[in-house]
Amino acid sequence: MTESGVVERAVRFALTAVGARQLESRPADEFYEAPADFPDRPGELLKAEPGRFYIDPFRLVPAPAHVERIIFTTTDRQGSTIPVTGTVMTPTRPRTKRDDRGLVAFAVGTQGMGTQCAPSRQMAAGREYESVFITGLLARGYNVVVPDYQGLGMRAADQRTHTYMSRQVQGHVVLDALRAAQGLGHPDIPLDGPTAIAGYSQGGGAAASAAEIAHEYAPDLDIKGAVCGAVPSDFPLVARMLDGSPYFAFLGYALVGLSSDYGIDLAPLLNERGNEVAAAISEQCMFESLRRYAFTRSNTLTADGRSVGSMLREEPFATIVAEQKLGDGRYPRMEALVSHSRLDDVVPFECGRGLAERWAGQGGRVRLSVNLAPTHAAAALTSYGTAFAFLSGRFAGKPMRANTRRYLHSLVEA
Repeated sequence: MTESGVVERAVRFALTAVGARQLESRPADEFYEAPADFPDRPGELLKAEPGRFYIDPFRLVPAPAHVERIIFTTTDRQGSTIPVTGTVMTPTRPRTKRDDRGLVAFAVGTQGMGTQCAPSRQMAAGREYESVFITGLLARGYNVVVPDYQGLGMRAADQRTHTYMSRQVQGHVVLDALRAAQGLGHPDIPLDGPTAIAGYSQGGGAAASAAEIAHEYAPDLDIKGAVCGAVPSDFPLVARMLDGSPYFAFLGYALVGLSSDYGIDLAPLLNERGNEVAAAISEQCMFESLRRYAFTRSNTLTADGRSVGSMLREEPFATIVAEQKLGDGRYPRMEALVSHSRLDDVVPFECGRGLAERWAGQGGRVRLSVNLAPTHAAAALTSYGTAFAFLSGRFAGKPMRANTRRYLHSLVEA
């Protein structure tokens, strides 16, 4: 057996082990039923009730926080107001330095496409893989709100699936989650208090989008800074890396999610197996999809044998893809940290470097933090310390040492 064959078998075995106990759809929960009537204003809190957040899948260790799950309004890509769900957490441990440590909107990474994959459901089941970062925020005294994204948790009757990787939608929901959390009237979360944004991978894209549009979409928010990790800022670059890799499912999610959001009928573009895969992943959570579709090549799923990358270069996808590019004429007005590993095996390092350079070139105050963690997951863990330090500095009112454009350009030559 070749070396690549050995690697492929090893990865398949690992994904099978990880995804062996998949998260099944739970019995109907009335909380997640979309309300019939709601105000036509984004960021409005519609409902709040006690929630749960367990750190372990046996649900023996609750997170150190008071937990509430919420329904609030946000804006979809067409500008319509829609209801979505999320979770708000306030730390239970005493705070030793300041009465108010601020509110952080944490945008989670890829969860999957089915409604059962929503972060609020995953946290309640003790299966949220980003619970380490969330509990780290809570341990440092921050209040945290985690939105479920459009189409996760709550899905309108006319919505086909989660709008995975739709730039504008993701930015809206992160900002409106901050507004809704402030609307709870919690004494630790003042209505006009300081806030911040953080996210990694899909969440990094959501955080970056929110940072770019905040000054126009949510000027009422006092956002001190944005942490944007492993941002998939340039979709064609990501697509090339994902096709045929252990993480092919992410490419499938993006194709299905964007097609749904923009009203593109995928059926005639895919062959029989392609349509079966698209239908299946639209209801799956991440680990199941990774296990089932690792190393899939997209040209085996299309009607004419083209790769998805080739499809993306032609209309109607070319315009859609262009609209998802971050840093294309937009940049944050708050200080921003962009972190990325040179050895990331899911989102190419060029995505993070390129985004930081585009933001800096437009006048943004941005710091690019580079590491050499081998793999996307390891890079997330490696970036936590830098992210926590960045947030501490922003809430403390300290100036950030931004990278110069000369430094950013030197990374191209390195």
